[in-house]
Amino acid sequence: MRIVFMGTPAFAVPTLAALHEAGHEIVAVYTQPPRPAGRGKQLQPSAVQVEADIRHLPVRCPPSLRSPEAQAELAAFEPDIAIVAAYGLILPQAVLDIPKQGCLNVHASLLPKWRGAAPIQRAIMAGDPVTGITIMRMEAGLDTGPMLATARTPIDDKTAGELTEELAEIGAQLMVGTLIDLPMLHAIEQDDAEASYAPKIDKAEARIDWSGDAEAIERKMRGLAPFPGAWFDLDGERIKVLKAQVVAREGKPGTTLDDDLTIACGYAALRPFRIQRAGKPAMDVDAFLRGKPIPAGTMIAQTDA
Repeated sequence: MRIVFMGTPAFAVPTLAALHEAGHEIVAVYTQPPRPAGRGKQLQPSAVQVEADIRHLPVRCPPSLRSPEAQAELAAFEPDIAIVAAYGLILPQAVLDIPKQGCLNVHASLLPKWRGAAPIQRAIMAGDPVTGITIMRMEAGLDTGPMLATARTPIDDKTAGELTEELAEIGAQLMVGTLIDLPMLHAIEQDDAEASYAPKIDKAEARIDWSGDAEAIERKMRGLAPFPGAWFDLDGERIKVLKAQVVAREGKPGTTLDDDLTIACGYAALRPFRIQRAGKPAMDVDAFLRGKPIPAGTMIAQTDA
């Protein structure tokens, strides 16, 4: 089977690797163009491009697939099927129509729940007990295509980063199995009445509002970890909280209740145990407090983003 693979971030890498190792003929890898990154803002290739280069697969990085030229180049590969995993570009109908057997997408939710750009983060922040992977046939709508296969996993206390890695591996194996069984699979239409939307994370969401419920804030911390990271301001420094524990204590929201950085919320309190200072690696709170003690009664500033 001649496959065109389309993906960009690390989430897509296991699927690309699994398809290649399963012996499929990957005739081209499409990914977003290199972007400035790092302190020097040098152009950096996507994680998918790095993997494709390692495997000596041809790479294409068009800024868009809307031009007749880009579509003609894609058609020239004569793909039997396109496999898409977090590509980041909209595929117009003309592109969806090119592969003989259509386009299949690896989506990180149990559709029709959490259609959109941030399904993993939104599932954690909403308090969903489980999430998973859906393999669907792509159509012009946003994650609205008929479903071919699903796999589930509990969310538990995982961060978005941890859950993304897990789902990436699940999605890779599910896609390989789906291609094996494809002639026998019957697609199931999604129920639009049960759909929910997972909008892209806005950076303004990352500021912690201590007046909220501690459990909801803790879910936000995990849902935004490691990036962009839920944060609070302390003496003009932005502190990201990557993991925290809900504690049954009360106090004025935003106030530290002890010397261990337990912070009162609108309901209950939170004790961070994994944080990250601006420009620094993540660290345990105990190590942070040894260098910067924060006594009980300190008011954590709630500045605007």
